[in-house]
Amino acid sequence: MSTTDEHASAHTPATVEQLEQEGDVAADYLEGLLDIADIDGDLALDVRSGRAYVSVENEDDESLRLLADPETVQALQELTRIAVQTKTGRFSRLILDVGGSRDARQRQLEKLVDRAIARLDEGGSQASLPAMSSYERKLVHDIVAERGLVSESYGDGVDRHTVIRRA
Repeated sequence: MSTTDEHASAHTPATVEQLEQEGDVAADYLEGLLDIADIDGDLALDVRSGRAYVSVENEDDESLRLLADPETVQALQELTRIAVQTKTGRFSRLILDVGGSRDARQRQLEKLVDRAIARLDEGGSQASLPAMSSYERKLVHDIVAERGLVSESYGDGVDRHTVIRRA
């Protein structure tokens, strides 16, 4: 495969079949990790918005508590993406959720946006949020749009952050 072909395939949206394959590979990888750590968890796979979603669930929230920490989920997600890419040869944008961590993070981001909007209400012309992952920035952009404001991302790499303004 030429460099041009590799570049083009990196931007070609994955098919549902490819995303399902990503989910299966991710599930196998995560099952291995859970077995090594002796942690019980049920895996659920889904395809949404052009991404594979993998959820690790357990009725006993306490058993997943350590894994559900946002930084741990982010690290596990990156490791899982690498495992998927190694097996499939394709870049993966899969999303990992552990014990409802994504819903919890969504609520945290909503509160963060609401505090930023309060700063605008107090007369600020813009409000900057801390650096976060591309997925979290996407969630923030969606929340901001729902609240009738505009947002843009600035910076590079780990310093990339979102700035909110009135429309």
